Amino acid sequence: MKLDLEKERIPKLIKKFAIPCVISMIVAALYNIVDQIFIGWSKAGAFGNAATNIVYPFTVISLAFALLIGDGSASLFSLSLGAKDQKKANKSIGNGLILLIFISIVLTIVGLIFSKQILSLFGGNPNEVECYQYAKDYLKIICYGLPFYIIGQGLNASIRNDGSPKYAMVATIVGAISNIILDPIFIFSFNMGVKGAAIATIIGQILTFIISILYFTKSKSFMINKTSIKLDKQICKKIISLGIASLITQIAIVIIIAVANNLVGKYGYMTMASSGIAYGVVIPLAVIGICMKVFGIIISIVIGVSLGGMPIIGYNMGAGNTKRVKETIKYILITNLIIGFIAFIIFELFPGFIINIFGSGNGTEYMEFADYCLRIFLGGIILTCLIKSMSILLQSMGSSLKSTILALARDVVFFVPSIILIASLSHSVVTMLWSAIIADILAFITGVILLKQEFKHMDKLTNESTTKDEELNLGSPLLNNKVVITISREYGSGGHFVGKLLAEKLGIKFYDKEIINLTAKEYGFNKKYIEQKEEQSVNSGIYYTNDDKLFESESKVIESLAKKESCVVVGRCADYVLRNRKYVFKIFLYSDMDSKIKRSVKYYGLDKDKAEKEINKINKQRAKHYNHFTNRDWNSFENYDLAINVDKLGVEKTAELLKNIVLSKDKDILGDGKNV
Repeated sequence: MKLDLEKERIPKLIKKFAIPCVISMIVAALYNIVDQIFIGWSKAGAFGNAATNIVYPFTVISLAFALLIGDGSASLFSLSLGAKDQKKANKSIGNGLILLIFISIVLTIVGLIFSKQILSLFGGNPNEVECYQYAKDYLKIICYGLPFYIIGQGLNASIRNDGSPKYAMVATIVGAISNIILDPIFIFSFNMGVKGAAIATIIGQILTFIISILYFTKSKSFMINKTSIKLDKQICKKIISLGIASLITQIAIVIIIAVANNLVGKYGYMTMASSGIAYGVVIPLAVIGICMKVFGIIISIVIGVSLGGMPIIGYNMGAGNTKRVKETIKYILITNLIIGFIAFIIFELFPGFIINIFGSGNGTEYMEFADYCLRIFLGGIILTCLIKSMSILLQSMGSSLKSTILALARDVVFFVPSIILIASLSHSVVTMLWSAIIADILAFITGVILLKQEFKHMDKLTNESTTKDEELNLGSPLLNNKVVITISREYGSGGHFVGKLLAEKLGIKFYDKEIINLTAKEYGFNKKYIEQKEEQSVNSGIYYTNDDKLFESESKVIESLAKKESCVVVGRCADYVLRNRKYVFKIFLYSDMDSKIKRSVKYYGLDKDKAEKEINKINKQRAKHYNHFTNRDWNSFENYDLAINVDKLGVEKTAELLKNIVLSKDKDILGDGKNV
């Protein structure tokens, strides 16, 4: 059964989306952890674990770009669905797919050509011959699987936000289970060691990729076609802006590891010389790598819970339901607080148990440093969980700037300077671990401030909505009668936006492309068939189709809406369909050609040089469509109660003017449907 994102209980929705998402995130994190566990028990031991820690940042970079596009397109997809903009929803997924393919190819080439520089950047030292060779072998093989890894992980969020979190979970689980099964076979049975772990990993990634791609044949709320995959500059910018927090969150992990690894290389032996404790370089590299991956498991759970709320928050933000947005955020933060507290107890009480999962027979120095690392480095895990959650929640709300600031605050602004300063002053790889707790405290304070600001913004929207409701309680005909405002408009005049703003200002429903869903549901049309007909209105200038059955069905939907509630209806000959009803206010919106060109280029992606020709073509087809079904002239103002040049007032003020007219108690305006 499909859950209603607008009405269903929040806890039920969170469970529906978050549980599969959490499982998917944990399983995704297990790709590298499983490798490290088996490598730790192999002949490579600590050297192998240190090697995977050196390569790990590059895989995180790959994941970062996957999430940049994947989470960004998924967020835009949900926001577009909430705003009832199906075309934009389709483009967000299609453009995202193309960007994922491009980025995966680029990173694969970079990884293969610049392998030496990459290893050096993340703490690889050719003088540590055994460790360096393991890292080199592991990186080369991992690079061959990057396209499958990036595309598979990037599509996961879109599948989840399309209402199929279980499918997204299965896609990830199949790959991870494959990796778990194949790791011991390649590492031990085939005696391939670190190379075997890398091969097992990319086989799992290929399986995840295949399952994810197959979802496009059964998507629920989007359609991939030539139009949706054609790169749109504005769509791509929005995807990147919404996904930038996910990129920064992952890149921040890379920065942490890179800085920590290089500081270990610089001060590891100095610590041994000054205190007599033989930590050296390999032990801290191996242990910090393990800690980061254990940390990654906890954060994966937190991110999974937070991403589970993304479709709920995105949809309700798009629909303007701020009360449900705040309720969802509160529920997610409390859940992640509990997760952080449990993790804190485990790290503080059972560090030895955790470290021994990654190999036995470790020496005294190894276990001692591991104890310090888990208890100190991860000591602020409760705050970290809340910080990561708040960053994603801000992203889901469309506040990409605040999300980016918070993502940068913990790991870059606060952590990096503090670890460098502490390490340079103490010359100790143990003392520098305290920098993580310092960063957690400062970033948490930042997160609270940013989230409070966003809540204040939502409260303002809620108050404005309440004011609108109060306006409607002043004896307006909207309460006593079901008033319908129909809007006919020239292409590029801003009519859709005026209609939507007008509906918001009046506190009534807005219907444009929503009529597609209602028609498909009520009269058995294939939704994609109707959508394709609407796509043709832009791409070929054929406004819908002279399909009498489709027009008749849409007309019945419009008549039904008019009987049920006050609303705004855009296009679809609604003024003619409702010509015999009282309390129908018929509006025609137009503008000059320069303004139409600017809007069409900016919002609809038309080529500037061809825009005028395309606009004229589309408006001509709209006129033909109108004439076919009404036997009237679309351009004749006699059909309408009011015709407005949107350019004279602008979209916002035009909507405000119409609101004031509709709210008027003058019976001459709405009492008998006569002309204004």
